[in-house]
Amino acid sequence: MLAESLKGKSVIVTGANKGIGKGIARVFARHGAKVLVVGRDLEAAEATARELVAAGGTASGFSADVTRLEDMEEMAKAAAERHGGIDVLCANAGIFPQVRMEDMSPETWDEVMATNLKGTFLSVKACIPYLRKSGEGRIVITSSITGPTTGFPGWTHYGATKAGQLGFMRTACMELAKDRITVNAVLPGNIVTEGLQALGPEYMKGMAAAVPLGTPLPTPRQQVEVGGSEGEGVQPHMTRTALDGSRQHASHHLVHLRAGTQQPPSLEAPLRG
Repeated sequence: MLAESLKGKSVIVTGANKGIGKGIARVFARHGAKVLVVGRDLEAAEATARELVAAGGTASGFSADVTRLEDMEEMAKAAAERHGGIDVLCANAGIFPQVRMEDMSPETWDEVMATNLKGTFLSVKACIPYLRKSGEGRIVITSSITGPTTGFPGWTHYGATKAGQLGFMRTACMELAKDRITVNAVLPGNIVTEGLQALGPEYMKGMAAAVPLGTPLPTPRQQVEVGGSEGEGVQPHMTRTALDGSRQHASHHLVHLRAGTQQPPSLEAPLRG
């Protein structure tokens, strides 16, 4: 049933070259969606797309910088031309260079703001005309528990952008509701990605020790799931929702999508750590 509901849907995933974004792209492709894998590095984007195609999916790579409106407009145009429109935008691109506030330069602050917050705005803005044509457009923003829920030394800039994304979501969903476009966000915690591993073994050990259940930190492959079973809490009219994945560490679902309903559909993601 789920594969049928996703079959042929056109999906854009930004920041999809690795980590959570790559996991999201893999799941959509596995369930029959046509995925545009977007990243700054074209070679990496195309390599990811080839992996998805080799596994039986439909995907192509595209190079774009989320901080540039012209890049986002070209991205949206490419998705429409290659895959027949845009049904889902996963605004996932983000960076998190760790530096304490006292040592942080204004340029570093601006770089994180531009990628994480401005990039969300620009990617959404560029896709609105195509999502409107879809009749059931969905926008899913990858936020974080850092900022909206908690904090961690070295990430004042990152936390500010992630809290800002939720503020953006809460008004964007009101503006776009008339076009049957839903806007939701996921708030992941720690997932074992290249970026997390780069923080070092001591950080990884400390984060794993903080999990009350004592379970290992999840990988993108473990945590990114598309589910459509009954009774799992997806409301087809859901919008303006921020789902805190840190509260459900034992779950095995990040992205939960139900399509083909009479009400505007929603994309839900209850977990990243």
